[in-house]
Amino acid sequence: MKNFLTTVLVIPVLAAGMISCGAPQARTGGLHGEISISGAFALYPLAVKWAEEFQKLHPGVRIDISAGGAGKGMTDALANVVDLGMVSREIYPPETEKGAVAFAVAKDAVVPTINAQNPDLKDLMKTGLTRDAAIRLWITGEYKTWGQVAGTGSAASVHVYTRSDACGAAETWAAWLGEKQEDLGGTGVFGDPGLATAIQKDVLAIGLNNIGYAYDEASRRPNPGMLVLPIDVNGNGQLDPEELFYDTKDDVIHAIAEDRYPSPPARDLYMVSGKVPQKPEVIAFLTYILTEGQQHNIPAGYIPLAEEKLQKGLQLLQQK
Repeated sequence: MKNFLTTVLVIPVLAAGMISCGAPQARTGGLHGEISISGAFALYPLAVKWAEEFQKLHPGVRIDISAGGAGKGMTDALANVVDLGMVSREIYPPETEKGAVAFAVAKDAVVPTINAQNPDLKDLMKTGLTRDAAIRLWITGEYKTWGQVAGTGSAASVHVYTRSDACGAAETWAAWLGEKQEDLGGTGVFGDPGLATAIQKDVLAIGLNNIGYAYDEASRRPNPGMLVLPIDVNGNGQLDPEELFYDTKDDVIHAIAEDRYPSPPARDLYMVSGKVPQKPEVIAFLTYILTEGQQHNIPAGYIPLAEEKLQKGLQLLQQK
């Protein structure tokens, strides 16, 4: 399928920096060492929170976290450049064959985002976005106007954006459309923060973002200048009451947890190592994430995992 991708470079602050979380007063001690983590923007905010809380327990452990996309996280983990890679998509069989060991740690979703000043906003909030319309926007490129998306006579152009970096968000969005990331068309922008900024600056834009970058963490409302375009899940051409759950981040989280949002683009998030971890500090950190750390998922805007998935991860850690 023809790829009509063009690339715009937007350098987000999160990708450029590396965070070393502080070390508050310990409640337990004895564990020392360093843990390096890279990868998906989607998991980055929650990973930082986990690291901060873990280091309150173990101030002798240094945790360095950098965001650069799920592709980088997987590549770094397989090359043993980092202890853990953050990956926001399913793990491919060839990656497992190369030694990738994946620990499901949370769940979130990719959502369609538009500018809050979109000229056809009133109509769009009645019809939403169907899967067919998304295919005609990102895959075939047939839809050129917002009128085609909303089923009206509007001739306002629609500007489609996607991710330029190898990432779980775009791969998961493409999976919802029955394709791969390389099949997505539009203007490519690097990183979740960069794509959110592009949407905020272009009144005719439509893009895709992880919920953590579509909503403001403090207010729990959509970030200034952008809105989430609801998905018409049943494809009947209108948004029914049960499809309207996007006003706040908490509303979306509950909808995902109740499987009212499609999966994909809802997805599990993973910490991946190049082999079964052997370093005590890494084992302790993953154990924390899969147990006590799950309490931080919902406050941070993520969904905790089912007990069976958590137990599967703990069992993996016991393999030596």
